[in-house]
Amino acid sequence: MPETTSRLKILVIDDDKTMRDACYQILSRLGYEVDMAPNGRRGLNLLEKSAYDLILLDLVMPDLNGLEVLKKIKAVDQAANVIIITGYGSIPSAVESIKFGAFDFLSKPFTPDDLRRVVKRVQEKIREGGRPLTDSAAVAESEVDIVYQSEAMSRVMAMVRRVALSDSTVLITGESGTGKGLIASNIHQLSPRQTMPFVTVDCGTLVETLFESELFGHVKGAFTGANTNKIGKFELAQGGTLFFDEVTNISLEVQAKLLRAVEERKISRVGSHRVITVDVRIIAATNKDLASAIRTGDFREDLYYRLNVVSIHLPPLRERKADIPLLIQHFLDKYARRLHKDIVGISKEARELFLAYSWPGNVRELENTIERLVVLSPGPQIETSDLGFSGTDLALSPLADIVTLRDMERDHIVRILQQCEGRRSDTARILGIDRKTLREKMKRYNIES
Repeated sequence: MPETTSRLKILVIDDDKTMRDACYQILSRLGYEVDMAPNGRRGLNLLEKSAYDLILLDLVMPDLNGLEVLKKIKAVDQAANVIIITGYGSIPSAVESIKFGAFDFLSKPFTPDDLRRVVKRVQEKIREGGRPLTDSAAVAESEVDIVYQSEAMSRVMAMVRRVALSDSTVLITGESGTGKGLIASNIHQLSPRQTMPFVTVDCGTLVETLFESELFGHVKGAFTGANTNKIGKFELAQGGTLFFDEVTNISLEVQAKLLRAVEERKISRVGSHRVITVDVRIIAATNKDLASAIRTGDFREDLYYRLNVVSIHLPPLRERKADIPLLIQHFLDKYARRLHKDIVGISKEARELFLAYSWPGNVRELENTIERLVVLSPGPQIETSDLGFSGTDLALSPLADIVTLRDMERDHIVRILQQCEGRRSDTARILGIDRKTLREKMKRYNIES
């Protein structure tokens, strides 16, 4: 059975038949639709005839090399997701390809798991509606996604615009789900480095034993399992921005090495003594109390001062409730369009419940709630009676006890009346009441036929 629920359309461009066949076997078994091209020209021909969610592109080919093909692809579609396939000897060119808009690259030989992981990342980006962060169109998109009208967020965005013009290190703090990654992306997109890579290090998911290798890279034979050379995040971000998400999850040992890299802008790959100079801007984010982490010895004070040159704090959603109506409509439009649902708004009573709720998961929880409601609600607008689908405690809030019990019944009666095209006898039968009771309820709730 395929392991994926979303059917991507993938094009593999590689002159090596064995490599093409291997990619086809791995990807088709996962349920993806896969086309193959033996050279760059044939690949470009296929791209003229059909759209692809992902393009796997070999860097070294006889007619047109991968870099030339990448430039032609990007000239036509800046948002194209291109993964470069490269051998060790052409890794510097693969790094260059990132600067021209490639999403990532795979070093030969790679395992089926390596391929699955990188495809999954592309799939997640597509699901979230994202674009490559080196794409100029991402500037407009990321700015659109930061929806606000509150005074608190206006102050934050004013700070973002000011700090973006400098090259200073930035520390972004705030609860989970407040949008720290989006703010970091905006700082990059508004900065002079906007055409260079924006590379994220997810410190919360990386295995501690591989952290150093992920940051600085390694050479072949540096440790068990290091079968090829690997370029680290610092080198991938060369000329651009390196974003450490949830930086407090880094061990003290790696913190010491990170401090040295931040101070000197020089790194060495694991297993190598060669010093590499890196030109990157550092942005870090955390949802933890760093002062407390310093007191308990879990975070280095000297690293904190290096990262906290400019500090931006994101207020929780409960402190910026003026933004909630805008965010609701933004996410309704986004998911109604994506899911092809005819849902255009939210009732006044349901909106009051959204405003009364504390949103412990912040904007991320709000977005997930709206997506779930768009999937499950019959439409054309979100009603209080739909909030049981929300997956939150919205319908259990104190205000809901007052509003929902009354409005759920009213909304249900209206919905059944609409389905029955105003026929009261059919409506009463479906509701399980007699016509007199229906008439009384319609009068009580001011429902017109």
